[in-house]
Amino acid sequence: MRSLIKSLLAFTLGAAPWFAMAATPQAPAASAAPGTEQYESVPMPPGFQVVVSELEGPVFADASGRTLYQWPVKTLRNGAVGERKRQPTCDHTKYRVNSGLMSPYPPGLELPEVDTRPSCLDVWPAVIAGSDAKAIGKWSVIERKDGIRQWAYDGNALYTSVLDEQPGDVYGGTFRRTGGDAPGERKPIGPPSMIPPQFTIVPSLAGRMLVTSDARSVYAYAKDAPGKSNCLADCARQWTPVLAPAYAKDRGEFSIVQREPGIRQWAFRNQPLYTRVADEKARTQSGSDVPDWSNVYTQRAPAPPADFTTQDSVSGIVLADKQGKTVYLYNCGDDALDQLACDHPDSPQAYRFTVCGAGDPQRCLENFPYVLAAKGAKSNNRIWSVMQIDPMTGKRAAPGQPGALSVWAFRKRPVYTMFRDSKPGDVQGDTWGEFYGLRNGYKAFWLRDDFGNGGE
Repeated sequence: MRSLIKSLLAFTLGAAPWFAMAATPQAPAASAAPGTEQYESVPMPPGFQVVVSELEGPVFADASGRTLYQWPVKTLRNGAVGERKRQPTCDHTKYRVNSGLMSPYPPGLELPEVDTRPSCLDVWPAVIAGSDAKAIGKWSVIERKDGIRQWAYDGNALYTSVLDEQPGDVYGGTFRRTGGDAPGERKPIGPPSMIPPQFTIVPSLAGRMLVTSDARSVYAYAKDAPGKSNCLADCARQWTPVLAPAYAKDRGEFSIVQREPGIRQWAFRNQPLYTRVADEKARTQSGSDVPDWSNVYTQRAPAPPADFTTQDSVSGIVLADKQGKTVYLYNCGDDALDQLACDHPDSPQAYRFTVCGAGDPQRCLENFPYVLAAKGAKSNNRIWSVMQIDPMTGKRAAPGQPGALSVWAFRKRPVYTMFRDSKPGDVQGDTWGEFYGLRNGYKAFWLRDDFGNGGE
């Protein structure tokens, strides 16, 4: 049987230039702490709760605090993956070959580490419903083909992730958009955010950014007083107040301020809200370049550890190491029918070794070196951590293992720099890999990407 990795390696070595460059509990209507996002009260079956996570905001969790996920349908180049409503397909099958749903590889190629490859349910345990479980609100029970009664939300089967260990962990998936050529990833689920209908939230690596329902960025003005707008006359012609209709009422941390008799303006946390006339695209952060103006977030991402800096690049702002070298995230999803992730140290490293070093771990260390953590380095939040990695296998090192590297990790995934970056702000490694780094490759850690979407 032909190996998928051999085919990937052959494709890599002969790739076109784009490759290299490229009773009935309810969720309370409250936030867990100041500065975190509030959410609506919704009915829940016994045994479920809402946890406000650091990066993804409010998420549904089971009684142990493990985040709940769904596997939404996604169309790939040669077909679709994911689960349709009331039709769970994640089971105990251990796939041995790829599906061929992502070109250029045909189906039937043997997967790496095939003898130890887990099943979908090994990685994504089904959320089991008891014999007396009853539907309520959007929660229902599905009778699976294997006889298991499984909880569903809005008709879609629910799972937990083996990567999540503590309440608030959301390591299995993300609310962020991951691009058209990204794998068919799992998504966390959560209660509706407590925002008025005129707004929505765009998740990013910088936080949960507030935009209008037609995707125009929302801004706050530093010279406003709490609950009072000082943006008048010419200022108001450049920065349009977000007006509240006559029937609108205060909602959570959103309130209404009177600009003048009969003119009502939305405010968030007592800051009047505006859009910018000069904005040329949706969901932009360009208005924050204007002195005294800033984008509005319902919840900001925790600050990275002190070992990191931020740098301006030709495309926006990136996270960087202490020397100013751009930090990269590695993305990977295999092409089996269950689309298991291969972007963390517990998964096969053959994909990464192929795309960063033509199969040679030493070349990978030279091309995309890990961001090393100093002895005793610690994170003050949950999304950043220090991991011990065996550099020759790319997997977790055994305790006390000689030659192990202490590296920084984001969401349990090590982060990297790139050998071609010679000065702060260089992003030569962005989109390096298959399908612009979305399927198997590297993306810069974009805190702000003005000319693209940063893979979000």
